[in-house]
Amino acid sequence: MRLDVDAILFDIDGTLVDSTAVVERTWGAWCAARGIDAREVLRVCHGRRSEDTVAEFLPRDQRAAAVDELERLEMADLDDVTALPATRDLLSRLPSDRWAAVTSGSRLLMRARLAAAGLPVPDVLVAAEDVLLGKPDPQGYLNAARQLGFDPRRCLVVEDAPAGLEAGRAAGAHVLGVATSHPAHDLSAAHVVVPDLAACAVEVTAEGLVISTAG
Repeated sequence: MRLDVDAILFDIDGTLVDSTAVVERTWGAWCAARGIDAREVLRVCHGRRSEDTVAEFLPRDQRAAAVDELERLEMADLDDVTALPATRDLLSRLPSDRWAAVTSGSRLLMRARLAAAGLPVPDVLVAAEDVLLGKPDPQGYLNAARQLGFDPRRCLVVEDAPAGLEAGRAAGAHVLGVATSHPAHDLSAAHVVVPDLAACAVEVTAEGLVISTAG
């Protein structure tokens, strides 16, 4: 793939940072405390807001406290969060007004995970609390493109989870899937799938960005 775009909109968990072990551990502890099958939760939680996942397993009056508890578990478990391959170098070469992050996590947690991984926090960060509808709804990506001042159809969305890929497609963006947390065959909503961002090269031009992939 060789693509000219105005900006890149990244997911965070599983795309820029490796937090899979933490996600599985914290959801596992959360489920164990409630007698919920963690396998069922992990089957649907990736790439989605915690409140949307919790809503599938708990009655309404228990959800807010349960989401707060999950975030406390996640904030206390940052030791295993690391940068995924090539992310640090790639982000260091992008102008700050040409990239954003769109995450299903809270702003507090995502800033903490980026810091733990040694990655920069973008000027535009659209988090769970910034949208009424989470992924696969495109609201987050449309919001990020608008804040950067670009047409979403001129943006590249980079995602690791099916829900995020669907959100990028629904926003009208070009979509790149990274097979870092899901097998490539689960990422069929992407226009192109690569193993990770090491397979991507970005050239900064006067007009925007040129992205090419090998993989």
